[in-house]
Amino acid sequence: MTRHIRHSALFCALLLVALLVNAARVQILRAGAYDGNPANRRDVIARYQQPRGDILVGGRPVTGSRDTGEHLRYERTYRDGPLYAPVTGFASQEYGTTLLEHTEDALLSGASPVLAPLPLWNEFTRSRNAGGHVVTTIDPAAQRAAYEGLRSRKGAVAAVEPSTGRILALVSVPSYDPALLSGNGEVVRDAWARLNADPDQPMLNRAVQRTYPPGSTFKVVTAAAALDAGVVEDLDAPTVSPDPYTLPGTRTRLTNGSEGCGNASVREAFVRSCNTVFAKLGVTTGVERMRATAEGFGFNDSDVRVPFRVARSTFDTTVDRAQLALSSIGQYNTRATPLQMAMVAAAVAGGGQVREPYLVERTTRAGGGTVSTAGSRPVRQAMHPVTAVRLRELMRGVVEDGTGTKAAIPGAIVGGKTGTAQHGLGNSGTPYAWFISWAQGGADMEAKVAVAVVVEEAAANRREISGGGTAAPIARAVMEAVLNSRA
Repeated sequence: MTRHIRHSALFCALLLVALLVNAARVQILRAGAYDGNPANRRDVIARYQQPRGDILVGGRPVTGSRDTGEHLRYERTYRDGPLYAPVTGFASQEYGTTLLEHTEDALLSGASPVLAPLPLWNEFTRSRNAGGHVVTTIDPAAQRAAYEGLRSRKGAVAAVEPSTGRILALVSVPSYDPALLSGNGEVVRDAWARLNADPDQPMLNRAVQRTYPPGSTFKVVTAAAALDAGVVEDLDAPTVSPDPYTLPGTRTRLTNGSEGCGNASVREAFVRSCNTVFAKLGVTTGVERMRATAEGFGFNDSDVRVPFRVARSTFDTTVDRAQLALSSIGQYNTRATPLQMAMVAAAVAGGGQVREPYLVERTTRAGGGTVSTAGSRPVRQAMHPVTAVRLRELMRGVVEDGTGTKAAIPGAIVGGKTGTAQHGLGNSGTPYAWFISWAQGGADMEAKVAVAVVVEEAAANRREISGGGTAAPIARAVMEAVLNSRA
């Protein structure tokens, strides 16, 4: 009898060992296959069983969570969705995540290991921490001023703080309400199809995901390159610049949109936005020096993240002299995001230094404890400090006496540069209206904001666009909002 009991006990022990081995095989060796199996919905269900952490602007959440009582319990909600969509992106049960909702997804959903009270705690407990919060750098007054300034016009605005690189506004119009995509089912699928079929591309973040020919705003870069290289020493000396200017090696004649550009000084040419002077200046400076300066500002950098990816702004280095002339006035293959051109203005305002832009000030746990902070940001010198001082003079002249007078703010020091960017077959399209600028309050020691505005298909004639009639007032509203909020 005892022998049978021993055999039974041994058999049970073997079964237990086999069970443990199989459990280890499933949980360790086969874990990846089971986790990745489309039929396994445990992680999806767990993901939506608790509220998502919030994205904050100006100390207030612009996101939330709604209890639906369904299998996937919590849906994302948005306050002022179209206003902040270029910042938040969307978090959809059907279509995933974009922008901050994507780059900060692990923290917002509670899946990030940094939220666990102890290392590997969640691995043992199979629990999920409460979602953390993301505190942005956005100034709500500046964001609203940019959005309301664009109104129903297609375009984008980016604003940064020159001394830190903090992004103060990021607006793209037309926009959309991310809440339309939060849940799942037929209603969400219809909204997705409608948004993707819209020719105005409301889900495209024009401030960071689209590049435009920067037009005459790129003359800031050309002037910086020429000054740094010593090609220009006296801003008020006449230049040997014919009007019209025949592009090197061609019979193509480049003209100007304003009078008095023949042999104009750099100061006069900058204020009047003379194409001929700056095209010739770029050719004289040379492609290598132009490339070095453009890349110092951030052109040709494919690794810019804020934390989501920013489209690469480009300055073509494989150009002949005629193409270089056009590139130097922001045409040909020169292209830039609005955020890149805001960085150009910020570098002028910040003594020639370019600070890496960023959108997340800090992240916190649900209870408020800090998880991470932005900290100090990398800095590079785009131009000599004395060159930045001279460019500040030129940009102030544009606002005080030139094409950017509509950006002037009483009691503040403002510098700017207007631009019109030709596009379309034979440049037949309505030009893009550009304005880049910076502003310093009367009592401030340094500039508090740099802005770039681009308006597509502006409802104005070319003279009004090139005169800053479309984009400059939007930039002014954003700069005023920042200066007022800092006062």
